[in-house]
Amino acid sequence: MTTSETHQSSFSILVVDDTPDNLRLLVGLLTEQGYKIRPVTSGKMALSAAQGMPPDLILLDINMPEMDGYQVCEQLKADERTRDIPVIFLSALNDVFDKVKAFAIGGVDYITKPFQIEEVLARINTHLAMKTLQNDLQQKNHDLEQTLHELQTTQTQLIQSEKMAVLGQLVANVAHEINTPLGAIRSSAGNIATFLHHSLEALPQFLQSLSPERKQDFFTLLNRSTQINSHFLTLSNKEKRHHKRNLIQQLEVFGITDADTIADTLIDIGIYDDIGSLLPLLQAEDNRVILNTAYELVSIQRSTQTIITASDRATKVVLALKSYAHQDSTGIKIKTNLIDSIETALTLYHNQIKHHVEVIRQYAELPPVPCFPDDLNQVWANLIQNALQAMNYKGVLTISTAHLGDQAQISIADTGSGIPQDIQSKIFEPFFTTKPMGEGSGLGLSIVQKVIEKHGGSITIESTPGKTQFTVSLPLL
Repeated sequence: MTTSETHQSSFSILVVDDTPDNLRLLVGLLTEQGYKIRPVTSGKMALSAAQGMPPDLILLDINMPEMDGYQVCEQLKADERTRDIPVIFLSALNDVFDKVKAFAIGGVDYITKPFQIEEVLARINTHLAMKTLQNDLQQKNHDLEQTLHELQTTQTQLIQSEKMAVLGQLVANVAHEINTPLGAIRSSAGNIATFLHHSLEALPQFLQSLSPERKQDFFTLLNRSTQINSHFLTLSNKEKRHHKRNLIQQLEVFGITDADTIADTLIDIGIYDDIGSLLPLLQAEDNRVILNTAYELVSIQRSTQTIITASDRATKVVLALKSYAHQDSTGIKIKTNLIDSIETALTLYHNQIKHHVEVIRQYAELPPVPCFPDDLNQVWANLIQNALQAMNYKGVLTISTAHLGDQAQISIADTGSGIPQDIQSKIFEPFFTTKPMGEGSGLGLSIVQKVIEKHGGSITIESTPGKTQFTVSLPLL
């Protein structure tokens, strides 16, 4: 059994349809996909089954005797035990289907009969994934509220010691530490919702309209996007412009019109070389529709990955807060890939970076470094955030790594106005800040320094007008 099948087998779906043939079709299809299926043939049976053992998702027929799907959905949403279960309505093409009413009473989507297998699976998989992410986020929010409560009740005593001052800073910074991944989740979820609302309905018809050759080309685009290597993800804007120019030249050689726009779309999808196999598609008259649809689906895939990454970051912050709250000093260092750790922080600040900040990565290969990964994640996030603020979110952010003897060295440089020489010696002091009142507590760099010292490392600063660079050195042993 594959990982995907193992994951799917943990989901239960309640299928409600008074037509035995439809019920058998859905049960067979979804069972083959590894889902646990509970079929019922009436609205009353559906309510009883959902209330007795709530499923993860409900497929609900609309036209049923005694109690139609709308009535069933209204009662499900009125019951605290079942109100959060996603409901996908089932409706025949010749039925009168009130879409506005379906969404108003709590439905999340609908599927028309006769069923298109790809559509059914796509909609079910999407809503189960969103429900899982929502449940994870709710649990993390609950954990965070509990942690914040613990921190707030002990803050007065904790501030009396140096460790308590660090904990106090964590309380002060928790909003910006958590709001960043939450913002990424909200933005990505919005992208997914927009696609579901505006584009998903047309997807089955789009697929049916394609010839076998064009359909194969379409899925080739999607498969290529899932095989993007780490090199492409680290390309600078300058490098992407270079690849775009090369693409335009290749397209024009083959007589493809609107080469500039097509090259843009290919780069967005993640394709910047080896376009020979795609030439039949790119030369076809309907290439724009296929390219744009592929781009939308790739964007949904990347939005989902962003949600997962941001949720993981929120989890790490919560665990770090809990660790400080409980004064757990028995942690064991874990060998960690520092570049992956830095990339996580960059991902979280993607929205602040993408418009006016160029990120230059100068990564030398590093061996795994023994460290406390959660603490270092906070260091990179703090230093990157400071660099972005120093440039007013416009400029060049350069991140370098080097392997020097028994040390790993990480440098983060910005093109901001710089830090005056007379205060550089004070920036690591607790409560010292150059930011306006209300924008900083003056503990951020103090915490960064303490985390680095906790690892047996050091942090230094070099700053002149137009460039500020923080360099962190960490022992490899």
